[in-house]
Amino acid sequence: MIVQRTRRVLLALSLGLLAACSDSGSDKPAQGASAPAAGGDTLAAAKAAGKIRIGYANEAPFAFMDSKEAKVTGESVEIARVVLKRMGINEVEGVLTEFGSLIPGLQAKRFDIIAAGMYVTPERCGQVAFSNPTYGVGQAFLVKQGNPKNLHSYEDVVKNPDARLGVVVGAIEAEYAAKVKVPQGQIVVFPDAVSALSGVQAGRADAYAATALTVNDLMGKTNAGSGLEKAEPFTDPLIDGKGVRGYGAYAFRTDDKAFADAFNAELAKFIGTEEHQQLVAPFGFTPEELPHDVTAAKLCAAQ
Repeated sequence: MIVQRTRRVLLALSLGLLAACSDSGSDKPAQGASAPAAGGDTLAAAKAAGKIRIGYANEAPFAFMDSKEAKVTGESVEIARVVLKRMGINEVEGVLTEFGSLIPGLQAKRFDIIAAGMYVTPERCGQVAFSNPTYGVGQAFLVKQGNPKNLHSYEDVVKNPDARLGVVVGAIEAEYAAKVKVPQGQIVVFPDAVSALSGVQAGRADAYAATALTVNDLMGKTNAGSGLEKAEPFTDPLIDGKGVRGYGAYAFRTDDKAFADAFNAELAKFIGTEEHQQLVAPFGFTPEELPHDVTAAKLCAAQ
């Protein structure tokens, strides 16, 4: 009798423990914790809060801290502000991150969008969901007014043994020049962009090679009497059979595809408009940097 009673007590205790274990493993969040965000919930949460966090890498002209205004600005940030406001999100909170840590930071939910002018590449497409690009940028030459040696490409430098091409030390333009077979004796290395600009003015180089946005930025900072101009037109070099033009876009978590699609829909209504052009002009962007019909899908599929 005592044995049977003991068995019944032990059985009741066991059932109670099983019930407790079942409750602790339920889908309900712990007290004070928020439920894990499912796909598409980031947009709803941002609308409810009225703000969203963006990751940026402090790189002008795409996204950087304006110390005078004490706010994050730049081409990517300002476009995001407009698009997100149209989506019902009025405030953008910047999270400064090293460029190489932007995708890991997005995946770890330190922020919800990468707004840093990040190039869309097939490798990155496997890690994030990209919006369509807001710009496309290639190379450019800064030359003396009138472009005396008629330099409109790296190949033009190769064809003219008297032409000297300026590059900044450590910049990729030196690699481009080498791959296009510009003779080493025709390359002039400068410590920075400002020195390269001065070098072209002084005649030490006939052209300074940089990204188009770098040249735009320099031209925007020089006065009308600088004696310099951007070489027009310009042909980007082909390196290993591929063009060097890069396209920058916003990145979202892969499970936020619905958010990315909604953002893309508003972005498409804005890119290329007069309002867009006026917004990005102070950062050195011109109609030449418009992405036109290039989409994230095309860039992700590129090999």
